[in-house]
Amino acid sequence: MLRDRLAIAILLIPAALWIVDLGGLVYTLAVLLIFVMAGVEYVRLFRRSGLRPSLPVVSGGIAALILARHFGRDDGTLLVLAVMGVLALFWHLIDYERGAPASGTDFAVTLGGLVYLGLLSSYLVSLRQLPDGKWWVLMVLPGVWLVDTGAYSIGRAFGRHKMVPRLSPNKTWEGFAGGILSGVVFTALFSAVWHVGAGPDSQVTALNGALVGAVLGILTPIGDLGVSMIKRQFSLKDTGALLAGHGGALDRTDSWLVAGLVGYIMAVWLMR
Repeated sequence: MLRDRLAIAILLIPAALWIVDLGGLVYTLAVLLIFVMAGVEYVRLFRRSGLRPSLPVVSGGIAALILARHFGRDDGTLLVLAVMGVLALFWHLIDYERGAPASGTDFAVTLGGLVYLGLLSSYLVSLRQLPDGKWWVLMVLPGVWLVDTGAYSIGRAFGRHKMVPRLSPNKTWEGFAGGILSGVVFTALFSAVWHVGAGPDSQVTALNGALVGAVLGILTPIGDLGVSMIKRQFSLKDTGALLAGHGGALDRTDSWLVAGLVGYIMAVWLMR
């Protein structure tokens, strides 16, 4: 599994760097594709239990919210979310008339998918649209990977105290602390390198990288644990089988959902 993960990462990293560097609509469409796939997995997870969330509303809403963020930013995104909420309600009213037994719950799950996967993922677009957005993305997304890697490595070597044994039995407080430390140290190092490309006036600095890395280390495990919660409910190991050794799209992007929002808030605050 580790060999498969490394091979796929080596193949995907150059393409990912090119897309982040290019930015614009190409970057937005890449985010859209990833999270629409995650949305399909999300719907399928809940349908396994007999619920009937709307695949067209969830997947279409995710795409619409990400595009609205690209073209219209905050006002357009909130308008799309409101419209998709009404559309979701209409869908499940009709579905109830057709015999669905739990349309109120189905409606809530559909709305959850729109907010969780559509609204949160759209902040990855907002992050890239900031001044020096390319460098902020290259700080935040590697930062998430470094936090995860540090938490796994240190937790495996030194973990003794369970953090959330019901949600994720292998997570420990030692690993959590290791993730924060890794986020601080390595995101600072990455940011020091990115500062050369961003220019002397950029706020992408080693100090700011350390601050962002610390906050990512503290908060992004919420994204990972959120998907674990859903998988535990349905007794599943992975949300899908998109890539060998990597699970599904939702497995690979669970922390990104929190990181995009956290990174955007931190970047705006640090650039004031």
